[in-house]
Amino acid sequence: MASREKACLACDGRGLLMDDEEWQYTCKICNGDGFMPQHASVANRQLANMDETNRILD
Repeated sequence: MASREKACLACDGRGLLMDDEEWQYTCKICNGDGFMPQHASVANRQLANMDETNRILD
């Protein structure tokens, strides 16, 4: 895993997020890289396209 100061806080440096049904999807904060400086602002603040069960659609 990446160092804590450069790891994405949302996905903890893994690049993937998991919902409550264990579906994995790419982290929208770091775009799957797993790295984001803690002081950086989030560039993508648009709403995600989701289905009726709140799964992110790409």
